[in-house]
Amino acid sequence: MARKKIQPADWESLLTEVSYGKSITKTERKRRIFRQGDPADAVFFLIHGRVKLAVTSKQGKEAIVAILDPGDFFGEGCLAGQPLRMATAIAMTDCTLVRIEKPAMARMLHEKHHISELFVTHLLSRNIRYEEDLVDQLFNSSERRLARILLLLSHFGKEGRVETVVPRISQESLAQMVGTTRSRVSHFMNKFKKLGFLDYNGGLTVNSGLLSVILHD
Repeated sequence: MARKKIQPADWESLLTEVSYGKSITKTERKRRIFRQGDPADAVFFLIHGRVKLAVTSKQGKEAIVAILDPGDFFGEGCLAGQPLRMATAIAMTDCTLVRIEKPAMARMLHEKHHISELFVTHLLSRNIRYEEDLVDQLFNSSERRLARILLLLSHFGKEGRVETVVPRISQESLAQMVGTTRSRVSHFMNKFKKLGFLDYNGGLTVNSGLLSVILHD
């Protein structure tokens, strides 16, 4: 029997068991939570908002490697001995975060086995998503990759919703996630709109018909 996915509110309740080394912070949209190369000294839990993780090459080229939603942890590399941040975390919206210092998080996972089990399950589920992203990047066209990303950002299939609204995200950011140019993203977005898969009425609405782009051979 499949285990019920733990909800953000459940994690908030569990994290109350951290008695020290924990703080709740609010971060405004576009503000950096940490930078690539900063000391990796804490784990973060996202209560509210959306965060992007981006890496920058020595040549200054940036790529978005993940978009995080409420209920996601990030920065956990410090628990595996990562000395420096491998990516930059930026708030895409106004965010509320729990910051847990590395020693406090390590102690909780060591002493609270029910939490450590849930935490490992959470990380494994996210790694599966990252593997799917990699396969998508390697084998699918940029049009299909864009369609998949838009469906993921709109939480397609969750809570029985047929179409949802994606929070504001630029075509430049979408291009970084897809691995193509902004002009190609613009071309595909216009195509999707003409087909009735997207709407820009006060935001970006994603229609379930966009799924046909991924399923079409």
